[in-house]
Amino acid sequence: MPAFRYEAVDAGGATRKGVVNADSPRSARADLRTQGLTPITVEAIAAQVDAAGAARSRGFGERLSQNELALFTRQLASLLEAGLPLEQAFTALLEQAERPYLRDLIASIRSEVIGGASFSAALSRHPRDFAEIYRALVASGEQIGQLARVLSRLADYIERRNALVQKVRLAFTYPAIVTFVAFAIVIFLLTYVVPQIVSVFANTKQKLPFLTIVMLSVSNFVRAYGIYVGILIAGAFWLWRRALRNPALKLRWHTWLLDAPIYGKFERSMNTARFASTLAITTGSGVPILRALDTSRDTLSNVAMRNLVEQATGSVREGVSLARALSAQKHFPPMLVHMIRAGEITGELPQMLERAANAQQADLERRTLTIAGLLEPVLILAMGLVVLLIVLAVLMPIIEINQLVR
Repeated sequence: MPAFRYEAVDAGGATRKGVVNADSPRSARADLRTQGLTPITVEAIAAQVDAAGAARSRGFGERLSQNELALFTRQLASLLEAGLPLEQAFTALLEQAERPYLRDLIASIRSEVIGGASFSAALSRHPRDFAEIYRALVASGEQIGQLARVLSRLADYIERRNALVQKVRLAFTYPAIVTFVAFAIVIFLLTYVVPQIVSVFANTKQKLPFLTIVMLSVSNFVRAYGIYVGILIAGAFWLWRRALRNPALKLRWHTWLLDAPIYGKFERSMNTARFASTLAITTGSGVPILRALDTSRDTLSNVAMRNLVEQATGSVREGVSLARALSAQKHFPPMLVHMIRAGEITGELPQMLERAANAQQADLERRTLTIAGLLEPVLILAMGLVVLLIVLAVLMPIIEINQLVR
């Protein structure tokens, strides 16, 4: 049964907005009139896929945030664990949803479920908000009759992932601010302070020190061509992003990132933690190992590691154990391979994957703090050195004039 967003006026003249399920807009208006409301507008809430199954594009910001997704999953799991039917659980979520887009999304899913579709099928109508792994786990929970338990595990997974992303962002926030402030100060000194002060000495026809001449040349260049250099850098960045759409070039770039100095270990830890976490929750929710590997592969951001997982999946399909298949790929840490091997031997693969995922996340946090800790003093020293050179370029002519006066 389709869902419709409405705006209506009640008997007291107050405007009310909400969502109603009906077979057609005409039926929706009739239902509103039976409730004592006079409908003003009634619009159908469309899914994110068209009749052919292709994803529809939406406006900027029209998307479920990760925090909203975690809250939606947690609340739905709690309601189902309390014994509420799925339809009533959606009704409860719909009543407490604040953002209009979230209300429309829940209403659309609810209408699909009321119409006879499964929960996973209803989610497949909104691919931009619910990733493949989310829909696969929901489908698995429906098949084994443990939807509430699977949603609870899924909520744990999303919350841990959001917490990890938040820690990584916070770790690099301070270096980013220092870099921005450093560039702003240097540009201000070069474009305003240096020309104002050095022009005083130029009028005295005094021979300027070499450092002052160099700094004045840099200042003139920044004032004359700085905007063009900025445009050139932005254009180069845009061209590089477009070039990375080439699969062969993107593969070579991501392969280099895995072996890059300092950052390479961070890249490997980030993708390994994501792979282990996804594989743990998929296998623990009853998803077959081959499908779990395919789903885990799609969550990786590094194309080179995706290819490694795909090669390992091919080996598992041929009968090779997962631990042996991953050990043949050089970028997976030995600890992860050993934990998987132990899980396969003891029959507790999901539990061992969960432990490996937690260990990888802790390693990622440590590497993040290490990189951020290295960046902070380097940026401060670089900024201090540049400012020192500018100050020396300004002070050296003053010192020479004092010597001449004496």
